[in-house]
Amino acid sequence: MLDYAIPMVKSPVRAAGVPHPYWPRDLSIPGYVANDRSMHEILSFLFSVSGLFLLSTWVLTGRKWARDGRGQEFGVARRLAICWFAVCGFIHGVVEGWFSLYYDVIPSDQSFLSQLWKEYSRGDSRYVIADNFTVCMETVTAWFWGPLSLWTVFAFLANKPCRFVLQLMVSLGQLYGAVLYFYTEHRDGYSHSQMGHPLYFWFYFVFMNILWIIIPLVLILDAWRHLQQAQTHTDLAQKEKTN
Repeated sequence: MLDYAIPMVKSPVRAAGVPHPYWPRDLSIPGYVANDRSMHEILSFLFSVSGLFLLSTWVLTGRKWARDGRGQEFGVARRLAICWFAVCGFIHGVVEGWFSLYYDVIPSDQSFLSQLWKEYSRGDSRYVIADNFTVCMETVTAWFWGPLSLWTVFAFLANKPCRFVLQLMVSLGQLYGAVLYFYTEHRDGYSHSQMGHPLYFWFYFVFMNILWIIIPLVLILDAWRHLQQAQTHTDLAQKEKTN
């Protein structure tokens, strides 16, 4: 009697998911490596460098050679606005520029800026999975609004005629990007963060991004007012010339 060996059919082995702190909890992040730097270390770097840009620009705007279009010293509000663009130049150009270049390796990379993005992703996991929207939005922000923010700083310090045009352009771009950022996540049901968490949701996701709605709105209105005044002056000059 012949014995026929019955082939053993192996059941498919389900690969165990890599543990991670992101939402939704069943999110697949191939190659993910946990940070070896603490949250305090990462945030200290971000806010220290941002503060250095702010302080340096504040000092520059207070120098004797720094004057507005009327030849007067910059007021407090104008100095703060210029400081804002300096900080934006750093955040857009360096921090978001890193994401635009290395978004595909951030989950497994242990470079400091990659760890910064992995920490921030606890408030919005779209970054750690290189979501199409975040990659496109951050790339535009890094390579357009970053350099233009620094150009805006220079334009105000050098009293260039294009300063308010630049302010309007950059602020409109920032506002548009921030509105889309919130709106796309709203349509996803805020599924990429721990809803209501005081640090990850309210501070990382809401507070750190809503600044790019509130401040640009104020600066858009400010640029609108100055450009309107300039156009009114030009129209009056042309009318007097023709009369």
